[in-house]
Amino acid sequence: MYTRRSGLILGFHGCDKSIRDKVVNESGFMLKKSENDYDWLGHGIYFWENNHERALHFAEELRDNPKSSVTEPAVLGAVIDLGACLDLLDSKFLKEIKISHDLLCDSYETYGLELPKNIKSKTGELLARKLDCAVIQSTHALNVNAGGKDYDSVRGVFFEGEDLYENAGFKQKNHIQIAIRNQDCIKGFFIPREF
Repeated sequence: MYTRRSGLILGFHGCDKSIRDKVVNESGFMLKKSENDYDWLGHGIYFWENNHERALHFAEELRDNPKSSVTEPAVLGAVIDLGACLDLLDSKFLKEIKISHDLLCDSYETYGLELPKNIKSKTGELLARKLDCAVIQSTHALNVNAGGKDYDSVRGVFFEGEDLYENAGFKQKNHIQIAIRNQDCIKGFFIPREF
């Protein structure tokens, strides 16, 4: 009863300026879902919740990556209704994720398969979240197979970066990220104002 999120939120997506402008100006043009096997929140269109600056930093990091197509970093704003949200800040859904993990482990063991692994950087941060992605994708499949409705979005908090200061409980890049699975949750796009 209390798990459905009410109200609209702002999401920010770091990308190339040409993509931002296409989404805003061309009717029917939509961002592509990310479907990598390492996506933190499973497959979906990723946004930073109420965090324009983090989205811009991400786009700037992409520009500096030779494999990226981002040449002019920009931020695309979106007005979002999370709908039926798999919210990883809610105890109810964390229990569901744990059950999915246990069932996934059992399945992989039964078929003699190696379970995907999360990969850490040299600093200990989780970079490639293959296990997390598999667990979240399994949660969606289990929910639908049990006769439930598929989740429209996934929301999670991430503690990322260096400590903000010595002995801090905060990191430099902490953020809440959202993966939109159902494009109907995106009520509109906008170009954020420059201040």
